[in-house]
Amino acid sequence: MRRLPDAAARGKSITLELEGESVPAREGEPVACSLVAAGESVLARSIKYHRARGPYCFSGACSHCLMRVDGVPNVYTCRVPARAGMKLERQNAYPSAKVDVFEAIDWFFPKGLDHHEMFAGMPVAEQVMAKVARQLAGLGLLPDAPAPARMPARIVRVRVAVVGGGAAGLAAAHTLAARGVSFLLFERDAQPGGRHLTGALEPDAPALPDTSALPPDSVRTRATAIGLFDDAEGRFLAVVVESPEGLQLLRVYAERFLLAPGGHPPMLPFENNDLPGVYSGHAASLLARRHGVAPAVAALVGSGEGLYALARLMEAQGTKLAAVVDLKGPVPASAPAGSVRGGAPKAHGLGSVSALSYESESGRRVKVACDAVLVAVGPSPSFELPRQGGAKVEFDEAREVFAVVADADGRTAAADVWVAGDVTGGGSTAQAAAAGQRAAEALSRELAGGAS
Repeated sequence: MRRLPDAAARGKSITLELEGESVPAREGEPVACSLVAAGESVLARSIKYHRARGPYCFSGACSHCLMRVDGVPNVYTCRVPARAGMKLERQNAYPSAKVDVFEAIDWFFPKGLDHHEMFAGMPVAEQVMAKVARQLAGLGLLPDAPAPARMPARIVRVRVAVVGGGAAGLAAAHTLAARGVSFLLFERDAQPGGRHLTGALEPDAPALPDTSALPPDSVRTRATAIGLFDDAEGRFLAVVVESPEGLQLLRVYAERFLLAPGGHPPMLPFENNDLPGVYSGHAASLLARRHGVAPAVAALVGSGEGLYALARLMEAQGTKLAAVVDLKGPVPASAPAGSVRGGAPKAHGLGSVSALSYESESGRRVKVACDAVLVAVGPSPSFELPRQGGAKVEFDEAREVFAVVADADGRTAAADVWVAGDVTGGGSTAQAAAAGQRAAEALSRELAGGAS
């Protein structure tokens, strides 16, 4: 990864401390972004699998970017803004993340080591083995200092609670505002917009809605919804909000919950897909559009229009495309030059990505050099919150994902839970915005007591 020429305008230059070494960074960008832009793609190591770990999703959905930050273990560095003087440490990395001394165990146990049964039934030895296994498998050490005292939970009441400030959530918010329905929208990022701001560009995408036109204080950013629960007062949405005073829990009681949390960047199953230097398409577009960081030479693998939209975005950032491999095809006529139908991708590299190989339509194995492999496939719906609220989830065979079952207006099996956007299976930005608008319109009619 490298910084694009205009990166200086994207934030104040600062330095972070990575295990005693200074690392240049831009204030406010994700810590993991600072590290990969500085050439530090290995952030951790799996002792069990003898594999180096680097950031993949840049959305807090995988665990490959976990580090110890300012004495606090297991911090998602893809979600934490860089701040001058931050102290970063890799975890499970003895003697370092780039050297794995435990690889020597493979010489003695070429078929693998089952620590669950080793020394089982042998007094003392069994206990020692269990302790060693726990020490090796655990993530990080205890924090340097006790956690700060919890702030008291705050109760909030509103007619509609909206989760997600992407295309669907923002469209729903504007529709609710236009119909005079009180609502609160919760977005975990610092800025609402979702794929409007971070996705690969889509030709038919609507413009980013103007959040300043929404009622004051109706949009809460850096607010993460963590669950739907019931108590004596009814159903409430649990939301953790970040503030200068610390984290605070909100219990949000609402008549309806409109959930538009989007989706997770999925991983394709191919050999060496966990090498540092393999990034999700979401990560690549986020880094390029928001933070001015992009690979010098990339190989793209995936399917659908999102693959080609990402390829065009990378080209616009000056990235050389070593390959664009469509795993499903056919390759459209509008695809960037060199796009091919292929299969059986494999990432290559010692410690980090140096090449991608794939099987061409003729059956020939093709290998191209690159410094990043970008995986561009549709999102995997974030169905967890709707399902907890009572919505039904089924496997969508056409899209090959589990998705929330809902009617065209977003109604689910739970009367007070509505959904919109990628959580129902994925689609374009325009489709997500239209779904959010439809759900808000139908929901408003229902609250007004009219036909729904």
